[in-house]
Amino acid sequence: MTFKLKTSLTIASAVLLLAACNSNRRARDLAYVERPVEALYNAAAEEIDQRDYVSAIELFNEVERQHPYSEWARRATMMSAYASFRSRRYDDAISTSQRYLSLNPAGQGAAYAYYLIALSYFQQIVDVGRDQKSTENALAALQDVTRRYPDTDYARDAEIKIDMVRDQLAGKEMAIGRWYLRRNQHLAAVNRFKTVIDEYDTTSHTPEALYRMVECYLSLGLFDQAIASASVLGYNYPENEWYKDAYRLLDRQGIGEQARTSTASVE
Repeated sequence: MTFKLKTSLTIASAVLLLAACNSNRRARDLAYVERPVEALYNAAAEEIDQRDYVSAIELFNEVERQHPYSEWARRATMMSAYASFRSRRYDDAISTSQRYLSLNPAGQGAAYAYYLIALSYFQQIVDVGRDQKSTENALAALQDVTRRYPDTDYARDAEIKIDMVRDQLAGKEMAIGRWYLRRNQHLAAVNRFKTVIDEYDTTSHTPEALYRMVECYLSLGLFDQAIASASVLGYNYPENEWYKDAYRLLDRQGIGEQARTSTASVE
């Protein structure tokens, strides 16, 4: 080993040791320095103002440790959850909010705690190509907010996000349905598209789902069902491109006029 390499390793070790010492010193400071609760809480709030959320969490936790069962401790719990959310520690934000609710189910911060849980799940939503467990959790949590606190700003924002979440879940069903369709597994595809129509009918995916139903039924030779799906599509979305595409498919099968008549009878 060269002298230069030895020196580099020595410096790196010294840096790590210094960092560990600073961390330990901070832990000792928190552990043994008893401070007035207002000073401790305000110090944590200042860390949030400085966007040092990790330090804020440590200080808020210390408020709880040094002054348990106090009003300051209850506030500190919610602020710790907020700091976790701002630092994108969403699982911590959820667990801390849930801890607040378990101790203060009717507390002043309860509405915000439920809302923060919903936001934390919402921020973890991933693209439709991946597992949608967080999306399902977000939907349940957002609906919980609207059910518990219907006349609040939290509920109004939750309603907007619910529409977005439902669109996401419908998009997942559409992606799976298209996958089945590409593999000529038409019945499996129909089930996915039908889920969109039955459960997510107000989303942006409904016109395409109806078109895909027409496509699947024609492939299966189920012309009556294809006409029925096209009729619903034509009645609800007469200006939509998916409607026009569906009737082009039906025209190629020689049943386009029959479908148009069926649509007119629905009207």
